[in-house]
Amino acid sequence: MEKLILDCDPGHDDAIAILMAGLDESLELLGITTVAGNSYLENTTMNALKVVEMAGLDVAVYPGCSKPLLRDQIVAPEIHGSSGLEGAELPEPERKPEEKHAVDFIAEMVRKHPGEINLVATGPLTNVALFIIRYPDLLGKLKRIVMMAGGIAFGNVTPVAEFNVYADPEAANVVLRSSVEKVMAPLDVTHQAIMTAEEIQRLRDTGSHILQTLADLLEFFRSTYLSTFGIDGAVLHDPCAVMYLIDPSVFEWEDLYVEVELDGNLTYGQTVADIWKTMKMEPNVRVLKKINRDAFFNRLFRDLEKLAV
Repeated sequence: MEKLILDCDPGHDDAIAILMAGLDESLELLGITTVAGNSYLENTTMNALKVVEMAGLDVAVYPGCSKPLLRDQIVAPEIHGSSGLEGAELPEPERKPEEKHAVDFIAEMVRKHPGEINLVATGPLTNVALFIIRYPDLLGKLKRIVMMAGGIAFGNVTPVAEFNVYADPEAANVVLRSSVEKVMAPLDVTHQAIMTAEEIQRLRDTGSHILQTLADLLEFFRSTYLSTFGIDGAVLHDPCAVMYLIDPSVFEWEDLYVEVELDGNLTYGQTVADIWKTMKMEPNVRVLKKINRDAFFNRLFRDLEKLAV
């Protein structure tokens, strides 16, 4: 069983990642940390609490960084709505966020479980970078970082930059330059994990109130992707990072050297992958390239249908 902390910015696809992390029997979710990204920190924290309570998960939520390390803040209301999780009314949670800062919680867990913690990051990498900066002595005790981040062939907020990296490129640079084992699920692979309208209807057809609510959220997400990108489906970016821990055989990958562009006028926030090894640098991250779509969705539905009560 893999121990993980899920660092996220819910976000519709983050909500699915939370459910997978909390429901799959192969994982032990030790806590959820939140970061500003798809929406502001107060919203992403509240959304995480709502999803946890909706699913009946017994997991605490620790708020983290409310803004990027250096750059001006951006959020994504055009994709996730003003609250970050539009499309359905989720009840106000009884559980409150923890007072301990997300970064300090991560450090506490790494100390308690040396060599066992997978830090799964599905939002901007601000919390992860701050952990690396603040606790350099603990970095060697972290098992790995799995992140939904970047794009090799294309971006989604600029032609070449993916949102999580573009929202805090300096943080992504800190993470990629760190010595810990890293796995990256870029847009190239997450765009192979698109939930269709028929699959969303499958959730609705269960008759479960929770899964019908989830279907409403995903339908909103599908509609914004259709209007913004012309993609007819809910792109499940963040669940790909969780799925790597559940069953890495779902993916094909390549170990590459990847850097973040911090200076380019047109390329700020781009994840530059040295595919042809021209820089003569040792690979620093495992980049997921292909997904077995059937295996991915079979496991996803198996987990989500545990909520069909």
